[in-house]
Amino acid sequence: MSKLITISELSKILGLVDPLTKKPLNHILRFWEKKFKQIKPRKINNHRYYSKNQVEIIKMIKYLLKNKGMTIKGVKKTLNLNINKLDVYDSDSLKTNYYKINFKEKANKLLNKINKLKKNGKKNTFKS
Repeated sequence: MSKLITISELSKILGLVDPLTKKPLNHILRFWEKKFKQIKPRKINNHRYYSKNQVEIIKMIKYLLKNKGMTIKGVKKTLNLNINKLDVYDSDSLKTNYYKINFKEKANKLLNKINKLKKNGKKNTFKS
């Protein structure tokens, strides 16, 4: 079973926090849950938990709403397009654009980790 994250953790990952109090803005995710049928958190003891797949869907929703300025209706239409990650033929589509950006971010994080390891390395503390 994959790790589930709480609604507060997801809000923080998405940057949905109050700038003054630094509290997570969970109400935004609950609102999106009502608007998008693709968001189906697992509820355990009346608490919402999100899978890795759910997190990716919500990241795309946030990207389309906040970065691309789409309406909720437009995002619904885009999400309902019968396109998956590997079968995107329209290289200018919004989903393709999201996946490209997401892939670049992950690649950059990995590259930074590799460069840090190269630079610092693991020091050999064994003395002969």
